[in-house]
Amino acid sequence: MMSTFRLTISSPDGNRFSGDAARLTVRGSEGDLAVMAGHIPFITAVKPCDCTVLLPDGSEKKGHTEGGILTVAAEETTLLSSTFEWTEE
Repeated sequence: MMSTFRLTISSPDGNRFSGDAARLTVRGSEGDLAVMAGHIPFITAVKPCDCTVLLPDGSEKKGHTEGGILTVAAEETTLLSSTFEWTEE
């Protein structure tokens, strides 16, 4: 079983995702990064990029952000995005 963490992706349009994730990949201010369960807490700017959320069942959701702020804390990871759209929408 994959280790998971609580993930929220929000934009001015509301929450775009709220639930458990095994991995989040985005482009931070210093380059591409992946957040997984147990990641050290940090905050970074997010550049416009394609994002991938790996779900606990092994499936992936792909989306795009025009940028924002990523906060990784012990209890929850939050991506606050100026705009966020899922690829399949």
